[in-house]
Amino acid sequence: MKLLGVVGNRGYPELASFLDRLLRVAPSADVTLAFEPDLHELVPQATRMDDPSIVDGLVTLGGDGTFLRGARVLAGRTAPVLGVNLGRLGFLTACGGDEAEVAIRRFAAGDYVAESRMMLEAQLSRSGVDLESWYALNDVVLHQGGKARVIRLVVDANGERIASYAADGLILATPTGSSAYSLSSGGPIVAPDLDSIILTPISAHTLTVRPLLLGPDTTVSLRVADDESEQLITVDGQESAEFVHGDVLSVRRADRRVSLVRFPETTFFARMRHKLGWGGA
Repeated sequence: MKLLGVVGNRGYPELASFLDRLLRVAPSADVTLAFEPDLHELVPQATRMDDPSIVDGLVTLGGDGTFLRGARVLAGRTAPVLGVNLGRLGFLTACGGDEAEVAIRRFAAGDYVAESRMMLEAQLSRSGVDLESWYALNDVVLHQGGKARVIRLVVDANGERIASYAADGLILATPTGSSAYSLSSGGPIVAPDLDSIILTPISAHTLTVRPLLLGPDTTVSLRVADDESEQLITVDGQESAEFVHGDVLSVRRADRRVSLVRFPETTFFARMRHKLGWGGA
């Protein structure tokens, strides 16, 4: 019997009854569901997931944000992640809430495709000392903090200067994250099987600045040229840290990946046609 961990967003209505439905289908699917502590409060009779390292797979209940958090819960393990969309767009999720029971049966039976997705590793350094590091499935963003004004960002790739950007910030995205914040800032959509780093300026103060697609072995270094700076680093839209004058943010391809579950009939381009209305009037 497989052990599937479950993480979710408690902000969705009727989540408790939804969890009860999943518990009822679990025995016939030959799986045990183990719920993260926050969800376990809603179904105390179920198994609690105290150690994500022992699960055979992970189910996320929510939107893309919940999926991103689930990927971090696995802490680098390549256990497959099945996203169940209880929100709106759900680019990373494999099915909607009304399909969850069937999806879990298929997941348990191995009737799915596991896509290996690239992650980013970001390192914050101050005065030559490494302070914090993060992993991102979607993006790492350096952006303005408390003041609404343009900042000057100095950007290097493998030690060579790319440019000095006057902008509101800069997004470094994976192909998975190309359909998230980078897309809304004018970046390209990149097929998820192409490892690359997408550099997208946010509201650049010149028409000649365009998004840039970099190779997967590139290390991108960012610093801010302005003396008075109140910048923030945001990772996958969920984790953040202060970035001050003199700091250096280095971003590279991570040595860990995420195994995203999709079903054979749902391809990347089919998802784009459905979610973004490609080919519509």
